[in-house]
Amino acid sequence: MKNIINSFSKTDDRNIRKLKKKSLGILYSVFRLVILLSIGFIIIYPLIYTIVTSLQSKYAFLNSTRVWIPTEFAISENYRAAFDAMEYLQSFWSTFKNELISAGIEIMSCAIAAYGLARFDFKLKKLYTAILFLTILVPEMMIMIPRMLNYSHLDFFGILGLFNKITGVDIRPNIIDTSLAFWLPSLFGVGLRAGILIYIYIQFFKGLPKELEEAAWVDGAGPFKTFLTIALPSSGVVILTVTVFSMIWHWNDSLLSGMYLSNSFPLARQIARLPETLGSKYHIILSARDPQGIGYLMAGCVLFVVPMLIVYMIIQHWFIESIDRVGITG
Repeated sequence: MKNIINSFSKTDDRNIRKLKKKSLGILYSVFRLVILLSIGFIIIYPLIYTIVTSLQSKYAFLNSTRVWIPTEFAISENYRAAFDAMEYLQSFWSTFKNELISAGIEIMSCAIAAYGLARFDFKLKKLYTAILFLTILVPEMMIMIPRMLNYSHLDFFGILGLFNKITGVDIRPNIIDTSLAFWLPSLFGVGLRAGILIYIYIQFFKGLPKELEEAAWVDGAGPFKTFLTIALPSSGVVILTVTVFSMIWHWNDSLLSGMYLSNSFPLARQIARLPETLGSKYHIILSARDPQGIGYLMAGCVLFVVPMLIVYMIIQHWFIESIDRVGITG
């Protein structure tokens, strides 16, 4: 009898432990869901507010009883004003010509530089690696003035300057207000945040099996052929990661575009100038007295963000997978 009672009590204890464990699991899942929803709302709230505000009319702004569902819409008016004020089509072409092409050039040049640093041993390699990290640490603002002076009288290794001193003829070209001011730094691997892109490439190339490259060398392939036929085709995930980062950084760049260009600004610069442009074109001053200007401004923000959102929505599955496989935190 005692054995039967003890067996029942042990069974009850096991069931109670299982119930407690299951309850703790449910509580943990609920707690995790609440935390994730809270973080997600904090992250997506600015985008929701921007979209809703861009749809409202002037009278909807004055109605404080309705916030997320406007009482009146002025979609065509808001977006047409923002579209015209930003000179959207011309600015989009300027963004593509100056920024996105520069990003494409940078993706390839950084891959070549990173492959050399990751795979070959040569003199002063540690010094070059230290300089690479220095380019990451030094902010752009510190080298703005020297860069502007250099681009206004472009000179490589002082050769053209020496010719100017000897002959008195200054043939140093001025590349300010041209696409070369964006393309040349990317071509030489010193473009916008190029140091971070090179570091990501280095981390990936170090993980590639050396046996593949050694087999190519045995077959007579040189370093460039090995890079083009072995390393580059195996680098799809890291190229995708670097492409997304580079495109977004160049798309959002307003500092360099405002420094190099005096007209035909890209979209990032136009969105920064939008309050001023609205004031000059539509005589709108952003204030509580005229809230319609906020609708124009938010419409401009939506027009600026939408292209990159579409690109990310298309490639987000492969991008998340590439982040997991590249291992840039190592």
